[in-house]
Amino acid sequence: MNRLKKAVCGLLVVLVPGFVFLGASKAAAADDRDKPNVVLIFIDDLGWTDIGCYGNDFVETPRIDQLAAEGVRFTDFYASGAVCSPTRCALQSGQNQARIGITAHIPGHWRPFERVITPRPTMALPSDTVTIGEALKTAGYTTGYVGKWHLGTGAPQFQPDQQGYDFSAVIGGPHLPGRFRVQGRPDLKPGPNQYRTDFEADLSIEFIKKNRDQPFFLMLSPFAVHIPLGAMSEKVQKYRQKAAEQQRDLPHPVYAAMIEHCDDMVGRIVDAIDQNGLSDNTMVIFTSDNGALYRRYDFREQADDTVTDLAPLKGEKGSLHEGGVRVPMIVKYPPLVGAGAVCNEPTITHDFYPTLVELAGGQLPRNQTIDGVSLTPLLSNPDARLDRDALYWHFPHYHHDRPASSIRARDWKLIEYLDGTGDIELYQIGKDIGETKNLAAERPGRVADLQKKLKAWRENVLARMPIPNPGYDPDRAAEWWNVRNGQPVASDNRKRFPATEKDQ
Repeated sequence: MNRLKKAVCGLLVVLVPGFVFLGASKAAAADDRDKPNVVLIFIDDLGWTDIGCYGNDFVETPRIDQLAAEGVRFTDFYASGAVCSPTRCALQSGQNQARIGITAHIPGHWRPFERVITPRPTMALPSDTVTIGEALKTAGYTTGYVGKWHLGTGAPQFQPDQQGYDFSAVIGGPHLPGRFRVQGRPDLKPGPNQYRTDFEADLSIEFIKKNRDQPFFLMLSPFAVHIPLGAMSEKVQKYRQKAAEQQRDLPHPVYAAMIEHCDDMVGRIVDAIDQNGLSDNTMVIFTSDNGALYRRYDFREQADDTVTDLAPLKGEKGSLHEGGVRVPMIVKYPPLVGAGAVCNEPTITHDFYPTLVELAGGQLPRNQTIDGVSLTPLLSNPDARLDRDALYWHFPHYHHDRPASSIRARDWKLIEYLDGTGDIELYQIGKDIGETKNLAAERPGRVADLQKKLKAWRENVLARMPIPNPGYDPDRAAEWWNVRNGQPVASDNRKRFPATEKDQ
C-alpha cells in the first residue's frame, strides 16, 4: 500500500490547448505504473435493494454480484444527496453540497403555495471548484467522463471538459435507440439500434483501451435506471414472464430489464479491463447517486407505473429516510481489497475524493474544504472505524418528502423538518433499519444533542434555509409549478405529502 501513495517525482506537465505532454524520468514512470487506474460506475436512481448481492431475488445481476464477491460490499454507504445533482456535486468537489448550494436537482421543483419558500439551488458547479478530475489529472492521470453530468446548464463553460476531464462525452436523452445523443460531439454517434448503456459502455471501453499504458480515471455515469422506463424488448419480455410465473407485481418488468442492462454494462467494462491486462491494477467502484423512485407523480401528465419496492427501507428518492439516501457501493481492487469482504461502517459519496487522491499520490486542494474522509483504512480492513462522529444531509426542498436536514451519528439518526412544523424524527438505525419507531418523544436528551450538532453544522457550511411563505394557501399547497416557464404542472397524479397534525 505504501508504494501506492508515492508522489510522482520528476514529472513535467506542459499544457497546450487540446494536448498534454508528459516528460518523466524512469523512476517517475515506475511510480505511474504503481498508481491504480480507477473506473467509477455511477448508476442513476438505483435503490439499495435493487440488485442481487443486496438481497434482490428477482432481477438478474450476475456481473455486479461477481464484483461484490471479488471485492468489498458496503452495507451502510450513503449518497450525499437525496437527488442527483447534489450527490454529483459532492462527488466532484469532495464537499457536502450544502457548502456550494446545489441542494436540489438543477433547476429544482417549485411549490409556490406551500408553508415555506425553499431556496433556489446554485445552477452550476462553480468553475473554480477543483474537481476530482482536476485533482487526479494533476497527479498524472488521464481523465474521462461518459454519460449524465447534470451539474450545469448547456453552457460550455460548465461541462466536464472544462472541469478537468481530458475526454468528455455528456449524453442527453432517454434510454431507447434513437432517443439520445452526445452533446456537442457530432463525431460520437450511437448505432441505429443501440441502447444507451451499450453506447456508454462502447465509449468507456475505447477510453480504457487507448489509455491502458498510463494511469487513468474514468467516470461512467449512465442515465439508467432513471425513469421514464425504457428497455429492449427481449429483456422486458423475460421479466414479464418471470413476474407472471412468480405472481409478483414489483419490480416493474421494464425497470428490472433496465437494471439488467446496467449489469451487462458492468460486465463489459470489467471484461475490457481484464482483456487489456489491467485487472490487477484497476480499482472498480460501483454505486448510485441516490435511492430508487417508487413513482414519479409530480411532473408528467402520464406518470410511470410504480417501479420498485425498497423494503425494508422507508422512503424513496427525494427523502432523507434510508430509502432515499442509502445506496449500494462495491469496490474491487485486488492489491488492497480482500475478496468477499463486507464493511458496515457508515460512509458517503464525498469520501471518494480524498480516497482516490490518496491512492493516486496526489494532493488535496489547499483552498477548498474537503468534507470527505479517505476510505483506504476500510478497503484494507473492512472492520475498521473511521475517525468521524457523524454524517450530515441538507435537503431544504419539496420532492417526495418535506424540506429537512438530517444527521446520522453512529447508530442514531435524526431528521428535522424545515417546513415550519417543527417535526422531529429519531431512529436507532442499528436496530431499526426500516425507521419504524420514532423515538423522539422517548429520548429528548438525544434529540437535543443531535439537533445542536445539526444546527452547528448547518451554520458552519452556510446552509441555505427555507423561509415562511406569506402566500401559503393550504388549499393549493399540493400544486407543482415549473421553474423554467413559471407555469403550473399539468398532472392527474399530483399528491400531497402525508399531512401533519398541523394541516388537519
